[in-house]
Amino acid sequence: MNRSNRPLILVTNDDGYFAPGLKVLIDMIKPYGDIIVVAPEQGVSGMSHAITIKVPLRVVKINEEENLIIYKINGTPVDCVKIGLNQLCPRKPDMVLSGINHGSNSSISIIYSGTMGGALEGCLNGIPSIGFSLCSHSMNADFNLVKKYGLTIFLDILKNGIPDKTCLNINFPITKEKDFKGVKVCRQAKGVWKEEYEKRTDPHGGTYYWLTGSFNNQENGSTDTDEWALANNYASIVPVKTDFTDFDSIALLSNLNYEL
Repeated sequence: MNRSNRPLILVTNDDGYFAPGLKVLIDMIKPYGDIIVVAPEQGVSGMSHAITIKVPLRVVKINEEENLIIYKINGTPVDCVKIGLNQLCPRKPDMVLSGINHGSNSSISIIYSGTMGGALEGCLNGIPSIGFSLCSHSMNADFNLVKKYGLTIFLDILKNGIPDKTCLNINFPITKEKDFKGVKVCRQAKGVWKEEYEKRTDPHGGTYYWLTGSFNNQENGSTDTDEWALANNYASIVPVKTDFTDFDSIALLSNLNYEL
């Protein structure tokens, strides 16, 4: 890719380099910058901020055309961003984008999300970063809402930036455009995944467990959360910080008498 004055955008995902959502994201932003895609060679949902340390990473270029290079690697979304920044980008990108994920990353799902792991890694490196998700796991999902309204958000952040060490977790509902109510900036809902491990037996008589479960929204009455927004046909934007410190608890804990 020849050096140009266009913005440089690093793109990743957790559904794999072949995912339809990734292709939609590339097509959406391609007119506005030079794009380097570094995506996993297979689906790696649920990897959160995992990195690969026990096997070597292998980078394979699978496509190159004007203003676009696509690589796949045998790693996680965070691996993709790290190796993209360290080895594959000719300079520091102007933005890091992750997605478009097939499935919601609202509420506590951000903790587990490989999509948001990629966005947070960009954020940690001082780069304006966004994770895009659509609340549908279908490979034939309709991304038209994301293409239209996600583009507007992307262009605004490309122009105006985001506060340092903050990235955006953006989720879109499954709805027709005529029923779509707009975009809400909101907070992450309090909730928890109730895991259930289904015990099974393999053909050789061995026991194994298959993870299932359901999401429990712990504040159904709140109207200022991402879960409420999505349930009411809004797209949700949650600003996310990389500093996990609970500042409200510092004074309380400092008053405790820890004797050596």
